Amino acid sequence: MTEYKLTYFDFDGGRGEPIRIAFHAAGIDFEDHRISFPEFRAQRGGMRFTCAPVLEIDGVAVTQSNAMCRFVGKMAGLYPEDDLQALYCDEAMEAVEDLLHYIVQSFGLEGEELRIAREKLVDGWLSTFLRGLEELLQRGGGEYFANNRLTVADLKVFVQVRSLTSGNLDHVPSDIVEKLAPGLVRHQARIEADPIVTAYYASRS
Repeated sequence: MTEYKLTYFDFDGGRGEPIRIAFHAAGIDFEDHRISFPEFRAQRGGMRFTCAPVLEIDGVAVTQSNAMCRFVGKMAGLYPEDDLQALYCDEAMEAVEDLLHYIVQSFGLEGEELRIAREKLVDGWLSTFLRGLEELLQRGGGEYFANNRLTVADLKVFVQVRSLTSGNLDHVPSDIVEKLAPGLVRHQARIEADPIVTAYYASRS
């Protein structure tokens, strides 16, 4: 029996969360290895590309969260078989990954430096990507990003939008998604209420 170990930070969100949900949806047992930020800083030198998440499959390490989403998503039936729909799914996931790249650049900043960086982010890349994701959602029909059903793209966007609407990012207005891309807020509520997602979080409580 194949053994899976997913190493990521000890919170419900970020790049690791869609993979966790997909594993649960597939009914596949995996070791959900959650580490603190200090533990990550101590270990990252030994991680390929010095980043997380890391997925070990029978002891062999794999990196890149979107690759993991596709891999586990296929096992869970959450990745399109049609090539064009798969492309749509990938486009949405890659857009979130690009957005995360800009958001993470502000981590570790403090005080006035953080405020300036986050305000620049809000006026620039964050607005650009939210509007772009809204366009991708409308192309998919307004409810899902691809295949007219839940895919790992929906999970990835859901996790990111939930983070933005939570108000946890200092100097990023919690209503920015509602103002710029209201369809993404409705999408967040839809995915949050999906039986696959509710079952996962029920298992966490």
